[in-house]
Amino acid sequence: MPKLSSCKYPSIAFGLGLASALGFAPLNWWFVTLLCLAGLIWLLLAAERLRTAAFRAWCFGVGHFTFGLNWIATAFTFQQSMPHWLGWVAVFLLALYLAVFPAFGAALAWALHRSPVRLAARRQQSEIARRRSKLKGLMPKGMESVAATTPPTPSAHAFILQFAGSWVISEYLRSIAFTGFAWNPLAAIMVAPGSAEPPWIGLTRLVGTYGMSGIMVLLAGVWVLAVLPGTARSRWRRVGWALLAAMVAQILSSYLLRPQPQHQDWPIVPRIVVVQPNINQNEKWDPKLQQVNFDRLSQLTGKPGNAPRLVLWPEAATADFLELEPEARSRIAALLGPDDKIMLGGDALIFNKAGDMIGARNSLFALDGSGRIIGRYDKAHLVPYGEYLPARPILSAIGLSRLVPGDIDFWAGPGPRTMAVPGFGKAGIQICYEIIFSGKVVDVNNRPDFLFNPSNDAWFGRWGPPQHLAQARLRATEEGIPIIRSTPTGISAVVDADGRLLHSLPWREAGVIETALPAPHRPTPFARYGNLLPLLFALLLISAGIAIGVKRD
Repeated sequence: MPKLSSCKYPSIAFGLGLASALGFAPLNWWFVTLLCLAGLIWLLLAAERLRTAAFRAWCFGVGHFTFGLNWIATAFTFQQSMPHWLGWVAVFLLALYLAVFPAFGAALAWALHRSPVRLAARRQQSEIARRRSKLKGLMPKGMESVAATTPPTPSAHAFILQFAGSWVISEYLRSIAFTGFAWNPLAAIMVAPGSAEPPWIGLTRLVGTYGMSGIMVLLAGVWVLAVLPGTARSRWRRVGWALLAAMVAQILSSYLLRPQPQHQDWPIVPRIVVVQPNINQNEKWDPKLQQVNFDRLSQLTGKPGNAPRLVLWPEAATADFLELEPEARSRIAALLGPDDKIMLGGDALIFNKAGDMIGARNSLFALDGSGRIIGRYDKAHLVPYGEYLPARPILSAIGLSRLVPGDIDFWAGPGPRTMAVPGFGKAGIQICYEIIFSGKVVDVNNRPDFLFNPSNDAWFGRWGPPQHLAQARLRATEEGIPIIRSTPTGISAVVDADGRLLHSLPWREAGVIETALPAPHRPTPFARYGNLLPLLFALLLISAGIAIGVKRD
């Protein structure tokens, strides 16, 4: 490896991390991400100590998450009780924490990579000591030296496999540690907003999103193999084998996405109406605009016809408390036909025995044509600092507040649930942020026919909404279930069970999607076994790297 001044490594790693975020939506320069990952692999191969490798990967992660999560800073511009510049401080502090996970992955891979060398060195030392003990007394003192053999060279091929497996583990850990923050897995770089069928996306049915992220690391490793020392012929041979593996992976992906037989329990083709009112965050809670906002929603909903419709409104679509205000339900029901249903977001209040309000839930309500509530889902995976303030007595004392208006924290619901919607099948609900958690979006004991993901992405500027949509498409492919998204300002969309983007509404434009509800597929391998599959895939990659062992490149 070429030598660089050690003080340059952290800044190089940080710069590579910044540039690597260009691969995510809305830019989707995925090739830049792969090149930056190749640079990181090169830096890790050059590291002489474990802590050096971990620190370089941590610097990469700080840059990667600071730029990739820049949309979080936009949310602070809607909270007047805190200075707006605090948003960038929050993004950077979050990046400092999230960078721990790629650092862990790098440290694990480096330790596995160098362990055969250490074992070989120990065996060599033991063998030299054994030979010296045999020669002792047979030769004059001082002449018992035994020639040492050349230490083995660690294999770059092995490290790439081990780093890919370790990255899979690190992404999974990031999704569960301290309630988890699974935003922007590496797999998402292959899901561009306008792409009909992203390359290799079918592999998520076998190895999940986190396993797909490991495949992205393997693709980045191709660049490393192309520049490793060796003859031109050996380099082309390495790249050729790697590209052949990529072609096989694409063929396997296409096979996994092959047309499926019609779902036997799907004899009807329900009609859905997805509404995007283009109501910005600063307009949503303005009392003077409540009627204007409702009129916008009702106009886009349209008039009922002969065929039943399932109308889908966004998260927090109404400021009314539907369980406590029958007149609000009647006003909404007036927009529906007798066989129509509507699903919309709203708040459910929680009271103690004395009648005092002590909390709220971010909920999804289903109403029939008479205004009767036929189902409710409560969001389970709440956003820290967004929907509740951790350590509230301490943080509120120093002037911090949650981003969502109000002083009452939201309470978490019980987790994924399936709701029966008569005439339209079974709906799984994942409100906003919940959809990003691979393997955690479906009630496995009552598999839904489709997933509804009402969201409020009006907080998150231009970068957040397309990144959110990309992750929803990964969930559709993994589970083999269509996903419907309705948001106030975009990007609302209809995604089929193969992750294909059938319909979408542009960001910051009012509109409506009227279409047939796509049919679900039979459960995929990932739907059956969940994140056990990517973890087994990670173990396979690491084992393959260990099996390659020590060899000269």
